[in-house]
Amino acid sequence: MTLLFASTTAACLVVLAVVAVRIDSQSRRSGLDHEVGSRAVGLSRAVWFDTGVLHLEPLREDELAQGAQVLAVLQAAPGQTPKVRNVVPGRSSLPERDRLDEAWRSVLDEQGTVLVSAPAAGGGRLRWAAAPVWDGDRIGAAVLVGTELARSERDHDLLVRWLALGCTALVCCAAAVGHLLSGRAMRPALRGLAQQEQFLAEAAHELRTPLATLRLVVERGGSRASGASGASGSSDEALRLVDRLSRLVTGLLARARLESGAQRVELVPLRLDQLVETTVEELPDHESVTVSSEPVVVLGDPDLLAQAVRNLVENAQRHGGPAGSPVEVTVAPGLVTVRDHGAGVPPADRERVFARGATGAATGTGAASGTGAGLAIVRWVAGLHHGTAHLADAPGGGLLAELRLPMPPAQGPPPAQGSSSSSHEGPGTVSA
Repeated sequence: MTLLFASTTAACLVVLAVVAVRIDSQSRRSGLDHEVGSRAVGLSRAVWFDTGVLHLEPLREDELAQGAQVLAVLQAAPGQTPKVRNVVPGRSSLPERDRLDEAWRSVLDEQGTVLVSAPAAGGGRLRWAAAPVWDGDRIGAAVLVGTELARSERDHDLLVRWLALGCTALVCCAAAVGHLLSGRAMRPALRGLAQQEQFLAEAAHELRTPLATLRLVVERGGSRASGASGASGSSDEALRLVDRLSRLVTGLLARARLESGAQRVELVPLRLDQLVETTVEELPDHESVTVSSEPVVVLGDPDLLAQAVRNLVENAQRHGGPAGSPVEVTVAPGLVTVRDHGAGVPPADRERVFARGATGAATGTGAASGTGAGLAIVRWVAGLHHGTAHLADAPGGGLLAELRLPMPPAQGPPPAQGSSSSSHEGPGTVSA
C-alpha cells in the first residue's frame, strides 16, 4: 500500500512537472521572441531612406538601441549581398556570413520581421530578429537585433532542478504518510488475524486433548476386553471414529488457516486411488459404496482431498435416494467421479448448490434435492488444486459428481502398491 501510494503520487507529480517545464519553456521562448522582435521593429522605424541613402543617426540616441545586446544593420542593393553596418558591440557578436545571408533572404521572402536562432561567431547561442527597412516599394535594409539564450536557459534549468527536488521531497513525504496511513488501516486487520490464529491453535489444542484421552481410554478398555469379540469390534470402531475426529480437527484447522491467508497449501505427489479407497473405508456406512480405481498420481494436499472425496460420497449417500442406495466411486487419471441413483439436481440449480449454505427442497422419496454446504467445500478444494468440480446427469439416471485435478507435467510409473482396480463390496473388503 505504501508503494502504491508513493508510485501514484510520483506519477501525478511527474506529469505535472513535465507540463510545467513545457509551459515554462514555451513561455520563456515566447517572451524572448516578443522582446527581441519588438526591439527590432522599433529600431527599423527609427531609421529611414532618403533618395537611396540610409540614415542611421537615430540609432546612436535611441533607448532601444542602447538596451540591445547585439545590434547591426544589413543593407543591400537589389540582387547584391547585404553589407553589415553599425555593429554593436562588435563584428564577432554576429552570426557567420552564411547565416546573415539566410536571414536577409528570409526577410525578403516574408516581407516582414523574421525570428531565427543562430550562434554568434565568438561563441554563445543567440535569438535573432530581423525587421525590414523599406526604401520606397522595396526592402533596402534590415535591422538585426540579437539577445542571448543563456540567461533564459539558466533560469529554465534552475526551474527544472527545483521541480525535481520538490517532486522528490513530495514523493518521500507521500510515502511516509502512506506508510503511516496504511499501517493504521492494516493494524486492526493484522491484530484480528493474529487473534484468529491464536484462537484456532487453542481450539485445536482443546479438541485434540480430549480425543487423545478418549483414545487412551478406548485402547485400555479394548485390551481388558480382548477376549470378547463383540467388545473388541466396538473398540476398533471407536478407535476409528477417534482417528477420524482427529483428522477432521486437523483439516478444519488447515482450512481456516488457508482461508485467512496464514498458511499456503502444499501440493505433494500422492496416490489418488489409495487416498480415495482409504477415505471410503473410514466412512461409517461404506457397505453400499463401490470403488473402482486405477493407479493415479496427482499433486495435492492429502487432508483436503480426503475431505473433498468424503463430502462427495456423503452427499451422494444423503441425497441420492433412500438409505442404503448404491453409490459408485470411480478413480481415473485426474478424475474422481461419484454416482448416486437419486432424483438428481435440476440443471438450473447445479451451480447454486456449490454456494455455501445452499440447500434444496425435499423430494417425495424423503431425500433432499439440494446438497447443503458440502459441495461448497469440494469446489473450494478443487480451486486450491487448480481443478474443477461440477455435476452432471449420470447415464441411466441419477447424479454424477466430478472432481477434476490437473495431472503432473511428467508423471512416472506409480509406486508398486495396491492394485490396478479394486472395489468395496462390504466392510473392509478389497478385491484385486
